[in-house]
Formats: sequence, C-alpha cells, structure tokens
Amino acid sequence: MNLRPLLLSAVCLVFAASISFGQNVPNDWYFGNPDDTYQGISVYKAYTDFIKDKKGKTVVVAIIDSGIDIQHEDLKDNLWINEKEIPGNGKDDDNNGYVDDIHGWNFIGGPDGANVGPDSYEAVRVYNNLKPKYEQADPKKLDKKQKKEYDTYVRAKANVEKEIQSAQNSLKQITNIETRIKSAFDALETAAQGKTFDKAFLDSLNVTGNQELNMAKNIAMQYLAGTELNTIEGIRKQILEDVESDRQNFQRKLDYSFSATFDPRKTIVKDDYSNVNEKYYGNADAEGPDPLHGTHVGGIVGAVRGNSLGADGIAPNVKLMSVRAVPDGDERDKDVANAIRYAVDNGASIINMSFGKGFGTHKHIVDEAVKYAASKDVLLVHAAGNSAQNNDIIENFPNAVFEKKSGFIFKKKQKAKNWIEVGALSFRSGEDMVAGFSNYGKTMVDVFAPGVQIYATTPDNSYAPLQGTSMASPVVAGVAAAIRSYYPGLKAIQVKEAIMNSATKISSTVKVPGSKTDKVSFAELSVSGGIVNMYEALRYASTMK
Repeated sequence: MNLRPLLLSAVCLVFAASISFGQNVPNDWYFGNPDDTYQGISVYKAYTDFIKDKKGKTVVVAIIDSGIDIQHEDLKDNLWINEKEIPGNGKDDDNNGYVDDIHGWNFIGGPDGANVGPDSYEAVRVYNNLKPKYEQADPKKLDKKQKKEYDTYVRAKANVEKEIQSAQNSLKQITNIETRIKSAFDALETAAQGKTFDKAFLDSLNVTGNQELNMAKNIAMQYLAGTELNTIEGIRKQILEDVESDRQNFQRKLDYSFSATFDPRKTIVKDDYSNVNEKYYGNADAEGPDPLHGTHVGGIVGAVRGNSLGADGIAPNVKLMSVRAVPDGDERDKDVANAIRYAVDNGASIINMSFGKGFGTHKHIVDEAVKYAASKDVLLVHAAGNSAQNNDIIENFPNAVFEKKSGFIFKKKQKAKNWIEVGALSFRSGEDMVAGFSNYGKTMVDVFAPGVQIYATTPDNSYAPLQGTSMASPVVAGVAAAIRSYYPGLKAIQVKEAIMNSATKISSTVKVPGSKTDKVSFAELSVSGGIVNMYEALRYASTMK
C-alpha cells in the first residue's frame, strides 16, 4: 500500500513549476471540537468533560491489517497478549489451533516462518480464473448466470489492461521527469555559485525564457517553505529519491500487482487455497515484513495515552490484537474471513478493517464470518475506500451487504447491523471538507471521520502523518472502543447507534470526491450525514439501557 501521494501524480507540479505540499496542521488537529479551527471530533472534550476519572473496562480491538510493530515504544504496552499461550515453545498451549499466537496471528505467512509481502490484485486473480472460460466466448450464447460471470470477466480484463498500460506510461514519464529535474538543478547550481542559497536569492533570479531554471526555482521555493531542507543538493537528493520511490511503485505493479504469473501463495503460505473453509494455516508473526500500515492504524486506535511519546491514541483501556491478512496488494477473502473469526474467538469486541478492493471472489465466506461476529456481539469497522467513488453504485469489497445466491444486489439488500462503513474527512473546512479521494454513499457509507494528515505511530519508534479512509476507520474504532470500555453492557448494534445518532450533522454543500466542480450536500454522502463525535457519542451512550 502506497500511502504517500505519488510524485508522479503531480507531474504537472514539475512542468508547471509548482509542488503541492501538505498544509502545516497540528498533529492533533482532529482532537478538538467541531467549532474550533479544524473540524475536530471532540476527543479532548470527551476526556476532560466526560470521562474524567471514570474507570473503564479493558477492550480488545483487533487490527486486521499488514501487521503491527510489536516493539514500538508507543504501542508495546497496549498490545494484546494471549495469556494462555507460552511464548516460543512451539506448542498450541490454549488449543485454539494456532501455535505461539502471543499477539495475534498471520494468515499470509508460511509454516517455515516466511511471509507474503507483495501479492497480486483481485482483478488479476479474477481475470486469470475466468480467461480460459470466456476468452473466446460468444456473449449472445450465454445463459443468465454465465452472462453475469462473463461481465465480471470483461470488467476484470479491462481493469488489468488499463492498469498495466498506465504503469508502463508512468514509468516512461518518470524517466522524463528525472532527466528534467537533473537538468533543472544543474542550472540552479550554476546560477547560485558564490551566492547564499535562500528565498531572497530565489526571488532575485531572472528566469525569463529559461524553462529549466524556472522549474528549479519553483521547486526549491516549495521545499524551502514546506520542509527543513535548505540546500540545493539536499532538495535535489530528496526529490530524486521521491522519483525513484515512484518508479519502484509502478515497477512493482508490473512485477507483482498486475502480473499474470506472480503467485506467492503456493510457495509461501502453502495452504489448500481451493479449500475456502480451511482455518489452520499461517504463522505467529503478527508483525510481518512491512508493518507500516498496520502500525499506523493501530496507533490511531490505541497508542499509549499520556506518555509524552509521539501521539496519543483515541481509545482508553485498550489492547491491540494484530491479525495479519493484508499484503502489499489485495487481501484474499479466505484470509479475511479467517481473520475475523480468529479475532472473535480470541476476545476482540471491535475489529478494524482498513482495506478493500473492487472484486470479491468468495464474498459468501466473508459474509458468514461477519454473521458469526454478529452472533458474538462484535462490532466491525471498515474503511470505505480511496477511489472517490459512490459505493451505492460501484461495488467495494468487503461490505455490509450480504450476498444472495443470485449474486450481489443493491436494491434488495440485507445489511449487517454490526458493521460501520467510514468515509474520510479532510482538515479543511467549507466545500473542501471531504477528502478528495474518499468513497461515499448515501446507503453504503455510514459516517465520516478524519482521514487526512493523521499523525500516528510508524515502525521503528517513529511517527508520521498518513492519509486515507484507512486512517478514518480506526478513528471510529477508537471511539467505539471508548464506548465499550465505559458502557460494557451495550451491544455492538447499540454502540453503532450511539456513533451514528450523535454524529455532528453537516448541512453545507461540499465538493463531490474526485470532482473539482460538482457539489452536493454533505448529508447526501452517508447514512448519518455527519461526522463522528467522541464526546457526543459517549454522552449518547450514557443514556442507553
């Protein structure tokens, strides 16, 4: 998962000589109140005016993700520990089917300790599976069931071919960008010889008729204003590193994500992938090879509060269970279903799921796991997705709608009541309030939460701001955990009710995600028409029986 906006996505940044850096906002911008400078969710008010000295019950929140850095200074004290298991003895002491699962389980690991890092996208797997059957098919001769499957094949094929072409074009474009940047900074170095490199120098530059120098000037201006870099060489090095990072990202798409032949499942996990009911596979490495995403998500929910390190998590009295099921690519339905069941069976009362995809091959087994979670009174919180799409119209998996035998149907849907779907909010106000990448939907997205420049834990005792509905979802999961901590008698559906009915209602008009001109009432983007509010959710919960 690449959470940093690609430099290439702002290619015009180089050619138009402008770079867009994130606005400098406080790390805790969303902890304030809705009527403060930023659209906060009243975290501080909840702690100072409501929770105060109340003692809550410990709540286990499962983070189904890429893994969590279990040694992180700001997380290790809040990690879930399986007290029934003896670490490292190679035995299943608690007889739950998983050996040495101290902090959770890894469903994308192998019996020899190896781990899946990159994996393909679901579109590729769907395309490869249906290609032999429909590559030469005549759609006019297909029955209704075959036609539905054929349409899925056509959609997957188009998606794969489009993404491959896009990645190839991007790689060519990156090479061109790299050449232009090097040339531009050579010109800037020449112009700066014997002079102090600062804003005054850049302002004094005459770049008329010199496109390369003009480009370097504008890039340098942006870096001086938005970063701590203050030398030409330092800026050149950083921007070229960013270019190289983008090159690697697009190359990974070709080598792994959209490769027709890449399949790490057979060589690493070694499960019977055709058996969707298989449960006992994987390993105990709940951290994995790249726990960036899961570490950040986990920190938003439950980084240790009040220890003067990094940033505080939202939830008090929390223990984080790491269930690894999300690779660098699309998660697989079998792993997601098993991850949900594992979390439920091992004591989680809230599960955060910051992942999603455009195709679902075995939705029914995920649906059964969701129903199982409901039967055990477990609340599921899920990120709506970052495609700037209307989830009421375009399918995003997994989702709260149970699949019927005839397939996924929006019009006549039965939805899981223990599921909250979360869209992302920006720190900006007015018509730019909604994150431009966020998915939305009047019936399929429940509530919005902060999801832009969210500062939280990252691996190796570090911290960073990231963005996505992946960040908005754990904000809501953290609020849910607070409710379950102080009002443990409430059922999962009541926790959802408290969050939904107490959301800060927004009646103003906002830009439709993905569009610069189309606008709509914020209330039309989700079921609640509002933004999660921790103080109000706790207050509402206090009135419930």
